[in-house]
Amino acid sequence: MQPGGVNFVLQLSDAFGKSLWIDTAALFATINLRTLLAAALLRWPLRQPSPPLNTDVKGDTRLGILSTAVFAVVLAGAIKLHAMGLTRIYLDPGEHGWLYIPISYLIVLLVQDTVFYFVHRLFHQPTLYGWTHRGHHRSKQPSPWTSFALDPIESLVHSLLLVMVVVLVPLHLATVLAVLTTMTAWAMVNHLSPEVLPRRFPHHWLGAWIIGPAHHSIHHKHQNRHYGLYFTLWDHLMNTQDRRYRSKIRAMAGRSMGTPF
Repeated sequence: MQPGGVNFVLQLSDAFGKSLWIDTAALFATINLRTLLAAALLRWPLRQPSPPLNTDVKGDTRLGILSTAVFAVVLAGAIKLHAMGLTRIYLDPGEHGWLYIPISYLIVLLVQDTVFYFVHRLFHQPTLYGWTHRGHHRSKQPSPWTSFALDPIESLVHSLLLVMVVVLVPLHLATVLAVLTTMTAWAMVNHLSPEVLPRRFPHHWLGAWIIGPAHHSIHHKHQNRHYGLYFTLWDHLMNTQDRRYRSKIRAMAGRSMGTPF
């Protein structure tokens, strides 16, 4: 008898015609729709203005579509692996206990953050930068459209990490969805211009350890600093944290956000 999670994915696969490429097309459309909706939802409440100078929206969008295609192929492959019983995604919360769900979520974020830091820093090495990461820095002033403007090799590395996680670590389906949602929202928020955020946006104390747009915008101006994804832990440990960052955050908390770094 197959686990309930496998039956669920098999039914999903049947709906897509049991074709890897149909699955890929469906995921590609879903991811792009999710990205468009997230960008629209962010722009409205934060009053995101027209793209600032030095932002290549068209280039970012084209590269983002290519990146989405890579993610879609890999995720379609992950669905097939799950249908074969080769992942550890489960549906019954009692299988590992309710407390394990939030704990596993945090563990995955920490693993992602760790791998992202070192891969990101590696891709900034001159011998690799041109074909692994240059596309993401085409826009000197990032925008939400920059969030998923990743070169194909970088998209492949990050998507394969997610596959490795679901193959090796027991995760409830809700945890997987929460991680994917966090990735999308966090990436987009981190590529907003700092000046569009409310003055009391919680960087005055969270900013020391949680990465936000103020923190990440420094990386797009000074590419030898701030390589983390969610947390500043590795930037602190590896001495890539901007030493003036805390003073900048304190100054920003006490005035309007009209002056960028």
